[in-house]
Amino acid sequence: QVQLVESGGGSVQSGGSLRLSCAASGYTYEAMAWFRQAPGKQREGVARIYRASGLRYYADSVKGRFTISRDATKNTLSLQMNSLQPEDTAMYYCTASTRAVVGLNPNHYKYWGQGTQVTVSS
Repeated sequence: QVQLVESGGGSVQSGGSLRLSCAASGYTYEAMAWFRQAPGKQREGVARIYRASGLRYYADSVKGRFTISRDATKNTLSLQMNSLQPEDTAMYYCTASTRAVVGLNPNHYKYWGQGTQVTVSS
């Protein structure tokens, strides 16, 4: 059974940190990623990591502030978010693909979690 369950969202002040986690089950996922969606905006890719190589890719908006990681033995995905800004406020989604998809196109990811809310106040 495919399940992606996010946790770790919450409210934080500008400059603060949060760590998101995603517990995955169902398949061996070759690529896992985090997306986010703010009210009235399109879903945006944040970061992606490959299972085999551990290669990471980040959106320009989060480079140097966010770190994606994966524990293959536990099949969990994490996103460490530092120096959070109000523009980071969004619902954050864990997503996965059984293929090593390139980039952060949401159409390439078949499996999605329900999301966890991150709110950053100024």
